[in-house]
Amino acid sequence: MNDASSHTQGWRPATYYPDPAIKALDPRFEKYWLKLSAVERLTTGLRWAEGPVWFGDGRYLLCSDIPNQRIIKWEEETGAVSVFRKPSNFANGNTRDRQGRLVTCEHGGRRVTRTEYDGSITVLMDSFGGKRLNSPNDVVVKSDGSVWFTDPTFGLLGNYEGYKAEPEIEPNVYRLDPATGKANIVAEGVLGPNGLCFSPDEKILYVVESRGVPNRKILAYDVSADGTTISNKRVHIDAGPGTPDGMRCDIDGNLWCGWGMGDPELDGVVVFAPDGVMIGRIALPERCANLCFGGVKRNRLFMAASQSIYALYVNTQGALGG
Repeated sequence: MNDASSHTQGWRPATYYPDPAIKALDPRFEKYWLKLSAVERLTTGLRWAEGPVWFGDGRYLLCSDIPNQRIIKWEEETGAVSVFRKPSNFANGNTRDRQGRLVTCEHGGRRVTRTEYDGSITVLMDSFGGKRLNSPNDVVVKSDGSVWFTDPTFGLLGNYEGYKAEPEIEPNVYRLDPATGKANIVAEGVLGPNGLCFSPDEKILYVVESRGVPNRKILAYDVSADGTTISNKRVHIDAGPGTPDGMRCDIDGNLWCGWGMGDPELDGVVVFAPDGVMIGRIALPERCANLCFGGVKRNRLFMAASQSIYALYVNTQGALGG
């Protein structure tokens, strides 16, 4: 599974434990590696899988399939796969708010929406300062209920993952207070803002700079005491040849990052300790765009990887909000 032939031969599940797809690059990763668990492919046949989000109360996972204009649903109890929403308005990133409602970034609508309990859709934000958003990409909800999201131009570049158009506003990272409806820019000047997540204590915001020069980077910011602004921008991780996309933190503050760009030595998920050292790797036969934690104990890692969704039980849990 770790060699180049896996790309041409398709998915080959591990036939013994420990799964050779999982590698500890640092002794600190050993505590998170369940040696009797293996990477599982849950479903395939998507065009570009993104934005997985777990619904524990329903025991199911939702995942965007952007070019196919749909959000799919995978049920843990039965393994059944169905269409949750179509058309999806080229939905990308998803999360849940503190009331359990689905929050979605839409390339097609150039907006962030919330799905209400009755299935109706509320537009949370589609413009700023009288200008349309670009193509909201990834989203997280902080414990105070504020919605934080990135807004690069990726969905405007063509008609495959959105509708081709000229941007009206610079790519930014936003914070939206749903209670007041007020939004503000929390980060400017990020080159291609992409995935984002908070540290478990919400004192650090991580943002992927996916058009960083010469390499992609994971930036870190300090979150203010009142949780409304960020400061002290710094490079937390220089990805080198890697391509971080979406990411989530576990309860110990480790970053689990979607990774790769068609290279068998890079494709999959990499794990960074809080100090920015890469400690583990999960190799997949496809590039992983985004991931989330779920399952009954939030100890199952769900990975949206190009045309498939994979899962792996790990010995940690996702931080709340991730």
